[in-house]
Amino acid sequence: MSLSELTRNSFQGGIPASKWVQLCRLFLTGNTIHRSPEEIQADISNSVLMLFRNYPGDPTLQGYLTHAIQDGLVSLPIFVSTFLSASRSPDLRNSATLDMLCRVALDCHYATGLSAMGSLVPYSHTPAEILVSVQDAMALLRTAYSLPTAHFHQLTTSGSELLILLVSCVLDVSQISTAQAMVYVADAADMISMFRLMPGVRQVLENLMMSMSLLLGDDAKVMREAQMMHTLQLALGKRDILGSNSDSDMITLSLVLNCLLFGRATEFGSGDSGHTTATLIGLLRWLSWTLVVFYTQLLLSSLTLIAQNSESGVTTRSVAIWKAFTLGRLPHLIAMFRKAAVSEAITEAESYTAFQMALSNVLHRPGLLEKCEWNPAAATSDVTSDKTGSSRSFLREFLYQFVSVGLIDASFALGIDPTFAQDFQPRICAEAQDAGSDMETYLDNKFSPDLKIDDAISLIEKIWREPCSHAAFAEVVRKRFVSLPNPHDIEPLSCMCKVLYHCEPALDIVSLHANVPELVAHAIALVDDYDCETVGDPQTAVSHLGDVVLFAQSTIARFNLLQLTFPMKARSVSPWCLHSAALVHRVEDLKGEDATAFQNWFKALFDSSSEGIEDTILRSTRPKTLLCIAATLFSYAIDACTARKMDKEVLNNGVSYFLGPLLNWTLAGVVKSLLLEIQHRKFNAPVHLEVLQTLLLSPTCPQVVVKLSASNVLRLFHDQKKPQPGPKASPFDSSPVRRAALQALGKNPDGTNESLFPAENIGTPSVPGVRAIWSDIPRQAIQDALGAARAGRAPALNVDRCLLHTTPPEFLRTLWTELMKAASMGDMEAPKRIATFVLTMPRASRSPPLLPIFLHMFLPSLVAAADHLNASDQTVTVELLVSVISSSLTAALHLEWALLTVCEEERFALGQSASAMARRLAADLRRKGQGPTSSVILQRLASSPPFVANFPIFKVDA
Repeated sequence: MSLSELTRNSFQGGIPASKWVQLCRLFLTGNTIHRSPEEIQADISNSVLMLFRNYPGDPTLQGYLTHAIQDGLVSLPIFVSTFLSASRSPDLRNSATLDMLCRVALDCHYATGLSAMGSLVPYSHTPAEILVSVQDAMALLRTAYSLPTAHFHQLTTSGSELLILLVSCVLDVSQISTAQAMVYVADAADMISMFRLMPGVRQVLENLMMSMSLLLGDDAKVMREAQMMHTLQLALGKRDILGSNSDSDMITLSLVLNCLLFGRATEFGSGDSGHTTATLIGLLRWLSWTLVVFYTQLLLSSLTLIAQNSESGVTTRSVAIWKAFTLGRLPHLIAMFRKAAVSEAITEAESYTAFQMALSNVLHRPGLLEKCEWNPAAATSDVTSDKTGSSRSFLREFLYQFVSVGLIDASFALGIDPTFAQDFQPRICAEAQDAGSDMETYLDNKFSPDLKIDDAISLIEKIWREPCSHAAFAEVVRKRFVSLPNPHDIEPLSCMCKVLYHCEPALDIVSLHANVPELVAHAIALVDDYDCETVGDPQTAVSHLGDVVLFAQSTIARFNLLQLTFPMKARSVSPWCLHSAALVHRVEDLKGEDATAFQNWFKALFDSSSEGIEDTILRSTRPKTLLCIAATLFSYAIDACTARKMDKEVLNNGVSYFLGPLLNWTLAGVVKSLLLEIQHRKFNAPVHLEVLQTLLLSPTCPQVVVKLSASNVLRLFHDQKKPQPGPKASPFDSSPVRRAALQALGKNPDGTNESLFPAENIGTPSVPGVRAIWSDIPRQAIQDALGAARAGRAPALNVDRCLLHTTPPEFLRTLWTELMKAASMGDMEAPKRIATFVLTMPRASRSPPLLPIFLHMFLPSLVAAADHLNASDQTVTVELLVSVISSSLTAALHLEWALLTVCEEERFALGQSASAMARRLAADLRRKGQGPTSSVILQRLASSPPFVANFPIFKVDA
């Protein structure tokens, strides 16, 4: 018989603790050969701890341990050591059990009347041995924060108390090795950054970190700055000058989610998995929330944004795309975030448990889910209505998605919603299984080249109504672009491109889940490299490639992708071949292939003796060359007709070739060039106007071309009563062209006050009948965000859109004015969070990053002006400045760290490194001649140990 069997039989036989102790002593009289007293005591302690796996929180087992310690059978230090080591096991992760074991250690310690050193820890233990127990106690406290709270068991309290006592025993760290010190500092830093610790715990961990940091000395410099500094500073997002890091608001995450959706097709948008994950990791570190709180706020913010859009009367499309994001994309983002967040400090089990707790917290909020249910009656189009599933449950789809990505299991889902069946599947998934394939294969087969466009749109509408199928569809699209089996066999890709530019929901789905710039890069590369020399049917091949061109043009315009190059794995490609389609060249400037192609095509299209377009001319002309000379062909033909060197019939005959599938993909550039020429000639261009009307009103002109041209058409013909061209010009009625443009944009063609620049700001409804002056749009957006934050709602602020209406310095000036108004009313938290978001959230626009501009150009004038304010205003200004500076620089630091660890990118997404910006700011504030405000700001920043540890340049003696 072993000690474990003796303890188990005694417990199951109902033997009291005192009798069990006697039996153990009797057993040990003949079974202690070659065993040290410490090993024997550890075996006795473990024999009881093992039983807690099957009997969690049992008071009899608690009595066994208490009696064994009081009787001297097991020493208190041995019990503490074995208990803390066992607490790492998933089998003991029960709040009642762990709290009970903590209380055994604490009660026995207080009963001795001794200090922790000598009671919980033997005097003979070295600091290195004590630190092993400290690490175990920190792991126990992490577990405490990840487990559900119980009314009768306060594990976080007892675990914190035990950790404080153990850390107090670490009196001398001079003999700790540098490598060990780095590990302990990292563990303590993670604890402070990840959890909302009690003040006593935070204080002892900070003292431990300070002692270890001093021990590291110059050895720390050998580590890479991005790893060493960021790891040491994870704990330093404390709540002194950084302000209250409230864990009960949705401001930051709501702003970030809106940004992910606004810029979903750009870098750092929801379709960019790596950068989105890094952004969320950086937020977790900066916010210093526990995982439970972070997950809760992330889910709550997303659901609240759906509810707010549903309540505020914004377009059905806005509500639908928020649901598509929350149901279709967010679960995948959380799964990737969880994988990236799991480390030595956060175990898989802790993250798993934290998400379950967060989901339970959110889903039990009364009324929130009801506002998120699909509402077919409110839909305005077939795309957003659910005609066949009006009773479909938002909750069931939500749970299904979390189960499918591995965030929860089916049994947990059933515990939340008993109607959730383990075999619940979206209809498309069920159809795929009936067909004997997975969803991706099923959808790939459905979108075959022979699928008619109307049938494809119907299928997209079906997919759009089921967000659970969105990821699979996006992956099908991605593979069509990145894995062409034969570069010349592009019919499957052409089919998909046609679907994407014909049906907005299809591109919305893809933009939420896939890296759209990468898809555009593959399309451009195909256009750049394609030729028809070896294809069997060049006319069909060129028509298929035309769909790829139209996809690339419409996607770049739709998502305002302004970058000069689009990255691919092996190279970067320039969109010049697409942009050059609107350029009119002088014939004498055309060289080589372009000159030859122009002569051949002009003769084929605009020569009365031509027999049309033959395969030979298609084989000899690369499509990108044809795209380049199309506008020039039109320009020279129109000039010839105007000069009466060409009959109108010949011109019209040549134009008609461009209205067929062979060449209509070149028309976006052609129409743009015509509009520019009409404007340049001040409408004295009757032939240009006639050709323009012929193209845009033709039923065979691709609708996407009309849509791409619509804004320019409406700008040019914005006033139907514009005086007609000169006396020699024939009258031109622009009404049909304007009507076609408005219809292409989805506007009412009979309206009289159409806005040429519709404000698509999902999450921020427009006020009917109110037209803001352009310069007032940023101010109104900032006021709306601050108002929503103060009202406890989920705010939205589209910074890129604001910067379309003003310059960065002017925008920052407006932002600061509105932040000061809010701060003057006693609200410092919302201004700090909104300012931090504006300054540190990476943006895809080509305007410069705002944080360096704020710190180095705008801040000096604010500091100088503050010197002349009255005492009250000066105090508010300093408080807000210090809060925004410290918060923004800290957030920027964590973003850099996340990009390095998650994406392995050594880059400065905010223009400069946080350390460089901090060094320059410190130098600016210390410069001679600065007023008292600079000194106060420096003093406040230097008085914060967390901030100084992040940015040592602000030390008082620096």
